[in-house]
Amino acid sequence: MGRFIFVFDIQLLMPKLGYVMLNKIQLKLSRHVQIRSLKQLILGSFIVALVPLFTLLWQSQNDLARLNEDTVKETQFFVKTAGTIRNLESMALDIERLLRQHFVLPNATLKQLNDDSLNQFQERLAPFCQQLEYSDACGQLHRKLAQLGNYGTMTDKIVLDAHLQSFRLSIDTLSEDVRSMVSDRVAMQQAYLSKLQQKQAWSTAILTFLSFALIIFATKLIIKPVDKLKNIIGAISENQNELPAKSSSGPRELIAVEKDLYALHTRIQQLEKVRTALLRHASHELKTPLASFKEGCALLAEEMVGPLSAQQKEVVTLLQASTTRLNVLIEKLLDYNALLQQAAPSIEEVNCSTIVQECLTQNGLAIKQAGCDVKVDILENANEISTDAELFRRILDNLVSNAVAHGAQRTNIYISVIIDSNNVILDVANHGIPISAEARKTIFEPFKRGDFMRNDKVVGAGLGLSIVSDCSILLGGSVTIVDVNYAEVCFRIKLPRKDGL
Repeated sequence: MGRFIFVFDIQLLMPKLGYVMLNKIQLKLSRHVQIRSLKQLILGSFIVALVPLFTLLWQSQNDLARLNEDTVKETQFFVKTAGTIRNLESMALDIERLLRQHFVLPNATLKQLNDDSLNQFQERLAPFCQQLEYSDACGQLHRKLAQLGNYGTMTDKIVLDAHLQSFRLSIDTLSEDVRSMVSDRVAMQQAYLSKLQQKQAWSTAILTFLSFALIIFATKLIIKPVDKLKNIIGAISENQNELPAKSSSGPRELIAVEKDLYALHTRIQQLEKVRTALLRHASHELKTPLASFKEGCALLAEEMVGPLSAQQKEVVTLLQASTTRLNVLIEKLLDYNALLQQAAPSIEEVNCSTIVQECLTQNGLAIKQAGCDVKVDILENANEISTDAELFRRILDNLVSNAVAHGAQRTNIYISVIIDSNNVILDVANHGIPISAEARKTIFEPFKRGDFMRNDKVVGAGLGLSIVSDCSILLGGSVTIVDVNYAEVCFRIKLPRKDGL
C-alpha cells in the first residue's frame, strides 16, 4: 500500500492559500505517495480530503466541552452567590430585630441570641467576601459588626438606630456590588462566547478552503492519468505516428490500459502500412498487364492480326468491356485510398449546377447505354453552395454510377439539391429493387455489396457507397437511405451549411 504523509498545523493556515501553495503541497506529497492502484488513489484522496473536516470536528467538540464546563461553573457560582446574599440579608434583619428587642428588654437570653447571630453573620460574611474581587462594602460591614458588637453599652435609641441604619446601608451596598459583579461576569461570558464563535467561523472558513484545495489536488491526481489516456486515444484517432511518452508511475489499472493502447497503436500502424502498400502495389501491378491486355484487344478488334469471325468479334467486344470495367475498379481502389489519406476538406464557393452537369457528361455513355433519363432539380438558392468541390463531385459520381449500375433500365434518375435552415440536402433517387432493412445496416461499409445484380453483370468492389459515406463524414455530414414516393431507392446526403446564412 502507498504511504500518505500529511502535516497539518492550523496556526500556519492563512486565507490567502492559493494555487501556488497547492502546487508545492502536490509536489511534496507526490514524493511520498506511491500510487499502485486506482482504488488506492481514490480511497487515499478521499481520506486526505476529509482530514481538515475531522480536524474541524475535533476542534468544535473541544470548544463546546470547554464552553459547557465554563457555563456550569458560572451557573453554580451565580446560584451560590444569590443564595448567600439572600441569607445575609435575612440574617441582617434578624440581627436588627434582636438588637431592638434587647434594647427594650435586656436579658441574658436575648444577649446570647444577639451574640450568636453576630457570630454567624461574621462567619458567613468572611468566606463570601473572599469571593468578591473588589467591594468596599465588606470592609464597612466588618466595621459595622464590630460597632454592633458593643450593643450592650448603647443606652441611647438614636445611636442604636444610627448604627442599624448604617448596617442596612452596608448590606444594600454589598447587594449592589454583588449584582454588579454578576453583570460583569455575564458580560465576560458573552464576550468569550462571541470570541469562540468568531474562532469557529475562521476555523470553518480556513479548513473548508483547505479541504476544497485538497479535493482539487485529489481530483488532479485522478484526472491526470485519465487525460493522458484521452490524449493517447486522440492521437490514435488522428493516426499520428508518435504518441505521448509512456507513464512511469500511476494506478496499475490505467497503466495497463495505456500499454494496451500503445499495442493497439502499433498494430494499427502495421495494418496501415500493409493496406497502403497493398493498394499501391496492387494498383501498379494491375495497371501494367491491364494496359497490355487493352492494347491486345484493340489490335484484335481492329483486325490488325487478321480478320475475325462474328463470334470472335463478339468475344473481343466482351473482353474490351471487361478491361474497361477492370480499369474503373482499379481507379476506384486508388480513389478510395486517396480519400482515406485526406485530412481536411477545402471549403469554397462552388456552382452546384456546373458540378452536376460535369458529372452527367462524364457518365453520359453509361446513362445512355442504360436508357435512363436524368431529372435534375436544383433550387435557385442552392445553385451556389460552400463545400469541397472534389468531395462533392465524388459523392455525386458514385451515387449516379450506383443508380445506373443497380437501377432499373429505361427509367428516370432523379437528382435534387435544396437548402433548408441548417443543411444542404442532395437526393439521388432511381427506380429498381428497394434496398432491404437488413442490407441498409452494412451497405455503406467498405467492400460490402448488396444481394442484387448489376446491370452490366460485373461484380463490383463494394467501394462506391463507402466512398460516399466517407466523403460525407469529411464534410461534416451524413448519408442515409430514405423512402420517397417517386422512386424505390433514394440516397440522401445532408451537409451542414458553411456560409453562415
